[in-house]
Amino acid sequence: MTGRASAPRPLLNRRLAQFGTTIFAEMSALAVRTGSINLGQGFPDTDGPEEIREAAVRALRDGRGNQYPPGPGVPELRAAVAAHQQGRYGLTYDPDTEVLVTAGATEAIAAALLALVEPGDEVIALEPYYDSYAACIAMAGGVRVPVTLRPGAGTGGEAAERGFGLDLDELRDAVTDRTRLILLNTPHNPTGTVLTPAELGTIAELAVERDLLVITDEVYEHLAFDGEHVPLASFPGMRERTVTISSAGKTFSFTGWKVGWVTASPELVSAVRSAKQFLTYVSAGPFQYAVAEALALPQEYFDTLRDDLRAKRDLLSAGLAAAGFRVHRPAGTYFVTTDIRPLGEDDGFAFCRALPERCGVVAIPNAVFYDHREQGAPYVRFAFCKRTEVLEDAVTRLKSLAS
Repeated sequence: MTGRASAPRPLLNRRLAQFGTTIFAEMSALAVRTGSINLGQGFPDTDGPEEIREAAVRALRDGRGNQYPPGPGVPELRAAVAAHQQGRYGLTYDPDTEVLVTAGATEAIAAALLALVEPGDEVIALEPYYDSYAACIAMAGGVRVPVTLRPGAGTGGEAAERGFGLDLDELRDAVTDRTRLILLNTPHNPTGTVLTPAELGTIAELAVERDLLVITDEVYEHLAFDGEHVPLASFPGMRERTVTISSAGKTFSFTGWKVGWVTASPELVSAVRSAKQFLTYVSAGPFQYAVAEALALPQEYFDTLRDDLRAKRDLLSAGLAAAGFRVHRPAGTYFVTTDIRPLGEDDGFAFCRALPERCGVVAIPNAVFYDHREQGAPYVRFAFCKRTEVLEDAVTRLKSLAS
C-alpha cells in the first residue's frame, strides 16, 4: 500500500520565512534595467575623504590588519571611538572594556539582540524601521512590538515642519511585563525624525522606571540638520542600560567598508561580544586603522558634510513638492519621505514599480518598513546622498508627474 507523499518541509525556518528578497535588491535591479536614477538605496555616489582612503591603502601595504585583528577591534580604533564619544558628547568609555568594533552597525544590532533577548521577550521598535530590525528580532526569538511614528505627532512644530513624530503615551502603553528592551533609532531612517531632548528624557525615565535595556542605532549622528543629536546614554540612569551603536559608513561615505562599533558598560559589551564572536569573529582589519584616523578629522569636515547634505535635502524636497508630492522635510539622515496621495496615488509599491518607466527615477515604498502595512502605504522614500547634478537631473525628470 502506497501512502500519500507528504509535502516537502520548507528549507527556511519559520522565523525567517516572512523575509524574502529585500526591496532594495528589487528596486536597484529595476534601476539598472531601466537606466533610471537610483534614489532608492541609501549609498553615496562618491567616495569619502581621499586621506582616509589613502590611510586604508597605507594599512594594507604596511601589513596592518591583513591578518585577524583583535576580537574587540584594533586598539587604535577603540581609542578613537572612545575619544569621539568623550569629545562630542562628554561620555567616557574605557576603550579596552567598553568599546567593541563590529562588521557595520547591522552586525552590531544583530549581535546585541541575539545576546540580550530571550525567546518570547518583547522588543519595542519605532515603526517604520530599517528592515534588518525585524529580521534580527526574529532571529533572536523575540516578539516585535511596533510603535508607529506619525506625521505631526510628538512635541512641537507644525505637521509639515515636524515631519513624523513619536507619541510618548503610545510608547508607554506598549511596555508590558514581557518587554525586554527598546530598539531606538535617531536620527531616524526612513522618516528623518530627530528625537528631541525632551522626548529622549521621557524615554530614559520610562526605561529606568520599567528596568528596560535600550539599543540605540545612531549611525546618522552627524547628519542632524535641525536641532542636535543627543545620545540617550547621556541621560540619567541610561549609561548602564544603553547599547549605543554607530558606524563609519554614513559619516565618511565608505559604506562598503562595514566598520561599526558598540559603546556600553563592560557587562553589556561582554554580552554583545559573546554573540558577535560567532557571527563574523573579526572583520575589516585595514579599514579599522583608516576609520580611526577618520574619527579624528577636524570639526570642519563634519560641518561641511552636514551643510552639503542639508542643501541637497532642500534641493530634492523643493523638487518633489513642485512635482506634486506632499513632502515631510527630514530633520536628519539623508532620506526624505513623501506622501503620494496628492498625486492621486495611494499604493507605494505600485507607484515605485511604475516610477522608473514613467520618469526614470527609483524610490522605495515605505510600507516595507512597517508591520502595519496600511500605515505606510501612501509613503515613498527618496535618498539625497547623491551628487548635486544627479539630484538636479532627478528633479527635472520628476516634473513630468505634475503635467
